[in-house]
Amino acid sequence: QVQLVESGGGLVQAGGSLRLSCAASGRTFSAYAMAWFRQAPGKEREFVAAINWSGGSTYYIDAVKGRFTISRDKAKNTVYLQMNSLKPEDTAVYYCAARPMNWSTRPRDYSSWGQGTQVTVSS
Repeated sequence: QVQLVESGGGLVQAGGSLRLSCAASGRTFSAYAMAWFRQAPGKEREFVAAINWSGGSTYYIDAVKGRFTISRDKAKNTVYLQMNSLKPEDTAVYYCAARPMNWSTRPRDYSSWGQGTQVTVSS
């Protein structure tokens, strides 16, 4: 498995930006697809974005398309989520997750999770 540690969350006004980072440990990081999920209070964990093992393919939910960008730096064993034009409805705990090879939108398909980082967007 891969161990994951998120960082970069915080409080930002609507329209602002944040960049989340997810540092991975493990020699096989490059063979894993990575994803970001989020969970707001009282709601189920929601898929946000994913990137395949090579970094050549990405996928986003409609709610964040054009505002969020997922990327990965294999040399640093890190995946990022650049979040622009943030909205109050983006407020949630954000988690990164990893699974071998291909990404999935289902939380149960991921074997490795970070501890989460809080993102709060004020109106």
